[in-house]
Amino acid sequence: MTGYGRASGSFGGKTISVEVRALNSKLTDLKMRLPADYKEKEIELRKLITDHAERGKLDVIVEVQNADGAALVSLNESLFRGYHRELSRLAADLNIPPTDILPAIMRIPNVVAASTGEIDEPEWEAICKVVTTTLDHLRTFRRQEGRALESDLRLRVANILINLSEVTPFEKERFARMRERLRNNMEEAFGKDNLDTNRFEQEILYYLEKMDITEEKVRLEQHCKYFLEQVENKNGQSAGRTLNFISQEMGREINTLGAKAYDAEIQKLVVQMKDELEKIKEQLANVL
Repeated sequence: MTGYGRASGSFGGKTISVEVRALNSKLTDLKMRLPADYKEKEIELRKLITDHAERGKLDVIVEVQNADGAALVSLNESLFRGYHRELSRLAADLNIPPTDILPAIMRIPNVVAASTGEIDEPEWEAICKVVTTTLDHLRTFRRQEGRALESDLRLRVANILINLSEVTPFEKERFARMRERLRNNMEEAFGKDNLDTNRFEQEILYYLEKMDITEEKVRLEQHCKYFLEQVENKNGQSAGRTLNFISQEMGREINTLGAKAYDAEIQKLVVQMKDELEKIKEQLANVL
């Protein structure tokens, strides 16, 4: 799910700042921006981040500055002098103002670069500490968002169960209407005196079986309860995939219930249940 974390620390004359932004993703997609000094530790840093963040699209920025706020950079003096000598000669030949030379040289690659050097163990421990603190802030952010998502998911499932309970009063009425409509159709076709009672009862049984939604109601209720059980699951494991699968099963039962409704009022309730389910799916897109 989405999240943000930021932390900073100091080591010697350096200030270390780490920032992480996270978006939900089925896989781990980690992008890092590191100072040149830390490239040798990139693999270890990746493992530290992925172990803490589980999964998601992660953007991590690590910045190092001197205590006075200046970035740690170095000037390639020999390269600078070489460019300056040649550009000054060319500027004199072309009558170009010499004041334009310095800014041009500073923009040439490799003239100014981040300072390089080996990272000793104490400095690496300081970096890991700042990164871990940043990831803790990310986790706190995610938990806050997770509590809001959990509350909304519970509300949507509760609304589906309420709509499901309101289906029952309309079931008997639709059976009575179906019986009356079928009798009228058969009397118009064959005449009231020629109505075959046995045939009529067979047709009634066929439609009653076709209209029966008992199994769909029971399964939908069970899926909703199982969904809430998984939401309640606090074992620290990612539940996003499981909740997605359950929501798909809920959708199948709601669709079947609508197809077998044969009643305008039940169809209205089905539409409301579908609306709640779509809101659940939208929220699950943000759940790990």
